[in-house]
Amino acid sequence: MHERHFDLDTGEGEMPTWVVRPDGGGPHPLVLFLMDAPGMRQEIRDMSSRLATAGYYVMTSQLYYRDVAEYNVFETGDRDRMFELMGNLSNEMVNRDAGAMITHAAADAAADTSKVGVVGYCMSGPFAVMVAAAHDNVCAAASFHGVRLVADADDSPHLHLNEVHGEVYIGAAETDSYAPPEMIDAFAASLEASSATGQVEWYPGTEHGFAYQQRPQYDRAASERHWERMHDLFARQLT
Repeated sequence: MHERHFDLDTGEGEMPTWVVRPDGGGPHPLVLFLMDAPGMRQEIRDMSSRLATAGYYVMTSQLYYRDVAEYNVFETGDRDRMFELMGNLSNEMVNRDAGAMITHAAADAAADTSKVGVVGYCMSGPFAVMVAAAHDNVCAAASFHGVRLVADADDSPHLHLNEVHGEVYIGAAETDSYAPPEMIDAFAASLEASSATGQVEWYPGTEHGFAYQQRPQYDRAASERHWERMHDLFARQLT
């Protein structure tokens, strides 16, 4: 595998960014791997690498770069700071960041940006849906234990599904105070009524954070199923 780290100039700051892709062949379809609220850490880069082994050009970035160059709540233990950083981000900011990432990848002969995928977790679950709505070449968006998929705001993801030009997959934890059943059900109803294709799937017996091995809520069977669903989605829509 080929790995590279650099600071991407977004016009709003220098965003620490990592690219991982297969050594040969290509160009490889671009997938944006959006970090969760705890911040950029090796686990995120390892998961990006696992995805890249399936033949993708994967980019992941420190989305808190406007405030800090580095942050990992598992090292600092400062959850108040995590919520502060998370609150400073908006859907539109991440849409712009995704645009900068796509533009950068388009200049790399190893990347194919004609069809792009995006995946988000927890905080970045709604970001993934909104990135798909904002960029016509994003053909596949996956959200796992994503929050704020339905919100009382003009930029709520459920209100922008008609702008999505591809498939949306939502993997929801059975027990999740950040994404309660009524929110997931409301999003599913909006998806069904929209022009977008996709599905909402429940993961029985799981809690918020089940996909991440370093979280106490990790569920191995559910996490492996999330990988299977993600690979199926990207294989259908990107390759």
